[in-house]
Formats: sequence, C-alpha cells, structure tokens
Amino acid sequence: MDVRARVGFGVCAGWFLFMAFAFCCAPPLAAAEGKIFRWSTNGDVTTQDPHGQDEGFTKSINALVYERLIQPGKDMSPTPWLATSWKVLSPTKRVIYLRKDVKFQDGSPFTADDVVFSFERAAKSNQFRTYAIPGGVARKVDEYTVEFTTAKPNPVGLNFIGEVPIMSKKWAEKNNAVLPQDFTTKEVTYASRNAMGTGPFRLVSYEPGIKTTHIKNVDWWGIKEGRFESNIDRLEYRPIASAVTRMSALKSGEVDFVLDPPVQDVSKLKEDKALKVWEGDEMRIILIAMDQARDELLFSDVKGKNPLKDVRVRAALYNAIDVNAIKTQIMRGLATPTAIALPNPKGEGISAALEKRLPYDPEAGKKLLAEAGYANGFGFTLHCPNDRYVNDEKICVALAGMWARIGLNVKVEAMPKAQYFQRTPKKEFSVMLQGWGDTNRDAMFTLKPVLHSFNTTGYGDSNYGNFKNAELDALIEKAESEMDAPTRQGLINSAVELIQREVLVIPLHRQVVPWASRANISLVHRPDNKFAPLWIKMQ
Repeated sequence: MDVRARVGFGVCAGWFLFMAFAFCCAPPLAAAEGKIFRWSTNGDVTTQDPHGQDEGFTKSINALVYERLIQPGKDMSPTPWLATSWKVLSPTKRVIYLRKDVKFQDGSPFTADDVVFSFERAAKSNQFRTYAIPGGVARKVDEYTVEFTTAKPNPVGLNFIGEVPIMSKKWAEKNNAVLPQDFTTKEVTYASRNAMGTGPFRLVSYEPGIKTTHIKNVDWWGIKEGRFESNIDRLEYRPIASAVTRMSALKSGEVDFVLDPPVQDVSKLKEDKALKVWEGDEMRIILIAMDQARDELLFSDVKGKNPLKDVRVRAALYNAIDVNAIKTQIMRGLATPTAIALPNPKGEGISAALEKRLPYDPEAGKKLLAEAGYANGFGFTLHCPNDRYVNDEKICVALAGMWARIGLNVKVEAMPKAQYFQRTPKKEFSVMLQGWGDTNRDAMFTLKPVLHSFNTTGYGDSNYGNFKNAELDALIEKAESEMDAPTRQGLINSAVELIQREVLVIPLHRQVVPWASRANISLVHRPDNKFAPLWIKMQ
C-alpha cells in the first residue's frame, strides 16, 4: 500500500486508522541501517505542489522530488539536469534535448509530454507564470526534444526555462491536479499534499506543522552518474518555532542540522566542538514595500488619503531608518546594508556608484513629513513574517521604533509565513517586509516580478506595493528583450536609478546566513540558502 496516500483528504476516520497501522507495519522503504538525517528550521513547507508557491524554503523541499531541466550546481552555475543540452536557434527560439534514461517515481518514463504539460501548468500559476511565460511556449518535437518559442527576444530565456519544476502529466491527470494549486485561497489539492517526481528523494509523509519525511530514491537516474554524493537514506524535517528549543535539539543530537540558528548564538556555537557553523552571503534582498495604489491607506488613521503616494513621505520613512543599527544590533553583523533593491548587484553588473543610500537623518524625515502635510505624523500597520527571514519580526519591531522618532505611530503585526504569503499576493497590507532571492544572477529576475507594475502575463506578481511607474515599466520591458549586453545593462542601471529616485521600495540589506550542524556533518553552503542533501555526508 502506498504510504504517501496517507495524507490524502476526504476520507473517513477509520480509513485513517487503517493507514496509520499500515504505515507502522509496512516494510521499510529504505535500508534499516541507512543514515537518517534530521533537520529543522522555525517555519514549515507551505505546499507540496511544485507550482503552488514561489517561496525559497518551500521550493527547496519541493526540489527533493521535482527536478528542473537546468539547475544550479555546487557553485551555482547552470547545470544540465533533466536536459542534456540545448541550442539557441534565434533570439526567440531554443531547443532543449532531454535525458532518455529518466523515470518518474511511479516507474513511468519522463518524456517531452511532461515538459510541455509542466510549462503549460506553471503558466497558469500566479506564482510561476513569471518564469514559465518568458521561458516560452513549449512544443514537443519528438519524445525527447522540446522547442521553446518566445513572443520577443529574450537574452536570458534559458534562465527562465531552468526555473520551472517538471511534473508527470499522467500523474497530474490521474489525481485531478492538472491545474496548479491556488495558494492564496488556501486551496487544498492532491498535489499540495502529495508529491511524485523524478528527483533523488521520495516523499513518505507530509504532516504540516509536525514532520515531513523523505527517503532516498534508489532508482534515481543521477545515481549511476555519481551525482548522489551523500550517504543519507532518510530525511526527517521538523519545524520548531522556538529558537531555544530548536537549538537545544541540535546540541542534544535530536537534530543534526539547523538552517536558521539565531544570529546572536553564532559566536557561542563556534566555540562548541560538538557543532559546526557554516556561513556565507545570501543572494537575497530584504526591503520594505509600500502600498502606493490605494486612494485610502489600509490599517491607517489617515482617512480619505494615502500618504504613501507622496514620494516625500516614502523618503521620510527611508531617512528614519538606521540601517547600521539594524546590522549591528538586530543582525549581529550578519547583514550587508545596501541602496540597491536587487539580490546581487555586483554579480548583476550594477554600477557601484548606485550603492549610495539616503542618509540616516530623522530630522530630515520630520521636515519631509511636514512638507507633505503630516507634521504631526500618522499611524499605520507594518506587516511581516515571523519565521521566514533572519530576525524578520525583530527587524520590523526595530523599524517601528525608528519611525516613532519622526512622529509615526506604527503597529507591528507579525505572522507565520504560511499566512503571510497567502495575503501578500492579494496586496492586503499597507507597509510590509519583503525578501527576494535570485539564483540566476540577472537583474530581470527581480525587476520584472517585484518592481514592474502588475499585469496577468507574469509582470509584477510580487509587486506588493502595487505601484505603477510608466517610465520604469518601459525601461524594464525594453531591457527584457535587448540582446546587446552593454545597452541592456544601461537600461537596467537606469531602472535602478529611477527606483531609488522615486523611493518605490526601501532596500535594507542582504542577509549573511549562518547554518549550524553537528560536527560529524559535511555539506555545501550555497548562496541561495537552500538545503542541498545531495552533497551532505554524515560520519
């Protein structure tokens, strides 16, 4: 009996009891003497649907089961994965050649039909259409060849193609999962609770808020190529919200690895010979998004107006932020303050001259508020997650205190990411903390989804402030299809300058992310901050 079905829905209690008994008594799915790797963070995976939620941690869990045509390798370079090679036939046309020895975990073959289906499915997702649509329309040439055609030239089309996880068309049709989950409506589907892909691990059980278990896929195509460098047979993930409890579990050996140790504990952890600390820069920008669309600001004591439509008010908020205090006091030095609202400006070719923040100057902020007609300040709510980014809630509390110094009355409302990311796409907040990562090292992967205005073709899906600037949109759209690299970079730099000038968002910093493990663990710490068990070994 397939134990993965035990997390299904719409069944009677007696069936659940029977399945629980079957799970306990079924033959083991991995070698009994194999290595079991137990790990934890403060949040949980939000869905098993690979096209359901574009959130980094959830995507890293989904990637255990679902693979892509092109994936980042150990050094983050694009690596052929389910694809063996490709050809760029023209600025609008690419051909991808698929592996012929790949099977899904139910034993069915992986073919071009699955690729075409997956891109069509992802294009219907308000989370993944930002990748699928610019990747192009997929057409089956033969069983192991797919042609992608874009409506206009795309200099980084292969990068977009490499962002879409591949599902089995037959499995999705069999289980009524042809359409992607609508995560924003709290929709529950078969694909959001079960998983079946081509990847190196199989999903055994998914108990939201409690534990998620995977086992090694002994039939994975990558084993014979030497890609499975780990000696792990079983992965057990437990979300532990309390930092104290989570770190106690690591120190006692109850878990082997913690992805998000508290930054204030890092120095002491380094002194513990039973543990290891792994550190590195993350390609992720942390910023403040502000509602600039509504005529009346939500969660505010200002009625009939939206102060955030005024650039002077947005600049006042910026002037009031002591970003160095956040770095030293909240992040304990594990942050790189920035003026550029992109995850990796240096790698994205952005001019170093643009790395200049508005000064920390509360008095200037007060003056700007007075000029805008808010000499006595006003009140609003700052929304943020409390289990997604490094010290996310603490950052928000610190910001509220800084803004109070210029007369603003700010209430902080923090919530688990599962709730937060259901609401942010619906633009339900006035001012909010936003994080955005990019493994592709190209500015378009932030400019298009986060800083372009919203439409239904993949632009602005993560523009939580819902602002629209026609000049910025034109720069982004022109850069998107510009094939001359220097010209394209000039357009991107101009877009960054405009974002700064209009204070469309307020950049804070890029995270320096520490990981902590037991001393017997060796791993690869990547700047995408994603758990990569293919390269983890236990002594």
